[in-house]
Amino acid sequence: MKKLLFLLAFAFTFSAFSQTKILPKDIQIKTAILAAPEMYKVGVTVLGYNPEGKLVTLKEGTNRMVCLADDPNNEGISVACYGAELEPFMARGRQLAAEGKTNEEKREARKNEIDNGTLIMPTEPSMTYIVAGEEKDYNPETGELQNSKIRYVIYKPYMTGESTGLPTKPQDPGMPWLMDAGTHRSHIMITPAN
Repeated sequence: MKKLLFLLAFAFTFSAFSQTKILPKDIQIKTAILAAPEMYKVGVTVLGYNPEGKLVTLKEGTNRMVCLADDPNNEGISVACYGAELEPFMARGRQLAAEGKTNEEKREARKNEIDNGTLIMPTEPSMTYIVAGEEKDYNPETGELQNSKIRYVIYKPYMTGESTGLPTKPQDPGMPWLMDAGTHRSHIMITPAN
């Protein structure tokens, strides 16, 4: 009997910890657009989570900016906004992750699809804005985030250090650098200094 009670208590505790709280739609939207430049905030499309935890469109936009709400399954707060031309690349990554693919498998799949033309990437540099912070600094009732940090990422496939004049490793705080140089997922990282 003691063993049965222990197992029931363990199962209850595990299920309580494994249940993710999905924030109301309006709070998810308010938090997601923290990453959008001011001129785009009103017309963005926002992707977020329905009560079952599935990623859905929470708000249809009128411009070409897509914002992604914080994933309630991840620690901390992180929201991102990017140009609609990057959505096929981002959506494919989410789809591959949902299929259980590892990061390496996702990279390989997307590389092959970009190279054979079935996954279209922007031909011009495309911007992504990422705002992140800690749970302790987030108010889930208002959607406000204190002490957040922003990172800027500019995607364009197959950029190199030579073609951009950028270092391919981080150097001084706030200095742009090129990550994944020469690959299908090359991107310029700009993390402002504290």
